[in-house]
Amino acid sequence: MNTCVTKKLDFTVAIPTYNGGKRLPKVLELLLNQKRIENLNWEIIIIDNNSSDNTKEVIQYYQKNCSQSFLLRYFLERQQGIAFARIRAVNEARGEFIAFVDDDNLPAPDWVFQSYTFGKEHPQAGAWSGQIHGDFEISPPEDFTRIQAFLAIREHGSQEHLFDANNLRLPPGASLVVRKQAWCGSVPKELVFKGRLNKLMVGGDDTEALLYLHKAGWEIWYNPAMHIAHQIPHWRLERDYLIVLARGCGLCIFQLRLINAKNWQKPIILVKTILGNLHRILQHIIKYRGKSTTNLIAIFEINFYLASMISPFYSFRWKLDTIFKNTIVEND
Repeated sequence: MNTCVTKKLDFTVAIPTYNGGKRLPKVLELLLNQKRIENLNWEIIIIDNNSSDNTKEVIQYYQKNCSQSFLLRYFLERQQGIAFARIRAVNEARGEFIAFVDDDNLPAPDWVFQSYTFGKEHPQAGAWSGQIHGDFEISPPEDFTRIQAFLAIREHGSQEHLFDANNLRLPPGASLVVRKQAWCGSVPKELVFKGRLNKLMVGGDDTEALLYLHKAGWEIWYNPAMHIAHQIPHWRLERDYLIVLARGCGLCIFQLRLINAKNWQKPIILVKTILGNLHRILQHIIKYRGKSTTNLIAIFEINFYLASMISPFYSFRWKLDTIFKNTIVEND
């Protein structure tokens, strides 16, 4: 597990970014103008994941010209992948609570206050998230709400509740707040899923970390008082991107279900993953009757079901690759 450094502050906002030079100013301005935080000792840290644009210069400008009383710190994380960036953020953070805000997230004026207050009022909460609204460059397709969760848009109503970790119903990493003590005592130093690094765009890194928190006994909460907007550019609603996203979300399903499973449950999970998704595919084909090639939402769903069905084989391939790489290292 990670080693916690001594906490000195109440709250850390951690912004992992890759080539976010144009996006960061809008996010930083919203954070600099947060309300009801006069007595809060907090900081913003930027985790630059090998940007090739002017991200570093943007942060240097704010560091020189910001008159606020909190810290703005910058770190370069050379290991590519959002999982490495978030782990680096945890290691560098000085706050009791750590909020992960992506460089395309726009927090409401009281987002920091609501995030901090919830953590103080729920000492058993290891992680919590709120409402994530879509800020669309173009109008989304009809029935988009059926797949909006895959683009980190979450609107689960006005009542607080626990997330259903056993069924992988968990919040995304964007706009997630974690208790540093919980993360450091529960989440391994290295995660299986590193982020959407290759053409397959395999996800799972957010859910994997939360499953470890859940396994250690920490609660994971939905707090509707936290509001943040997720900017969705037009290309994220295009067919090719959505197909790759659907497949990447599906390929991690089996491996994620194994994290909290006992050994005797693993064969059952294998069978349920294959047969359950096969059933969903057949239902889908009957429902759309040939329209699945023209309906964008149907295309997304069928690709997710197919990828979920074959996720055990992807998992086995990943394990074989890992064994092979470790064998080479040992022989060297």
